Amino acid sequence: MLTTNFIVEEGITVKLPNAKAAAPQVKQEITIIVDKEGATYIANEKISIDNLYTQIRRMIGNETDRLVVVKADKTVILNKAVKVMDIAKAAGASRLCLATEKGL
Repeated sequence: MLTTNFIVEEGITVKLPNAKAAAPQVKQEITIIVDKEGATYIANEKISIDNLYTQIRRMIGNETDRLVVVKADKTVILNKAVKVMDIAKAAGASRLCLATEKGL
């Protein structure tokens, strides 16, 4: 039986893809959400893809080891999530991950 997993970040609903293993994170992370329409959010504020680099760079500052988590709706074209991750990497993020829900 397949279950649908939802994550809600202050009114932004995202269905995460499933993965067999999930490790909890304890350090403060930067979370970027890509909703099912492909819109991008940081700290519950919609941000254009053109301004994403500057915002991430500002948030990372000198802490290049901060984890950047991309929570992309599973219906989003993979290219969009990869583009967001590429921008985060270019902005100085050395630790990136794509969020999933623990599943089968």
